[in-house]
Amino acid sequence: MQIPLQVRFHGLPPSHSVAREVAHRVRELETDFPRIVSCRVAIALPHRHRQQGRCFRVRVDLGMPGRHAIAGRIADADPAHADVYVAIRDAFRAARRQLEQQVGRRREWTSQAPAA
Repeated sequence: MQIPLQVRFHGLPPSHSVAREVAHRVRELETDFPRIVSCRVAIALPHRHRQQGRCFRVRVDLGMPGRHAIAGRIADADPAHADVYVAIRDAFRAARRQLEQQVGRRREWTSQAPAA
């Protein structure tokens, strides 16, 4: 990546182990999508309801030449997101799917282009 990874925590204290997990997920993405130039990850704990548990919201913002991908998981959508690592995993899976779709669309477009 040309721009260093940025991990931000909102509503919770920064965690080195969580930041390491995010860095690991980014490295996995970079192996399959080497054109990633920037990655910003926001991890938020929007609600602190003790009775309903704490659900994390993770947003992954990826920059590539000519493209931008934003993926995330809404905190209330899945009770498993009470675990920050599960929320990170799901957000990066969504980011991977989005990148795969963009690459697939680009391949379709280039294969349909008329020969010059």
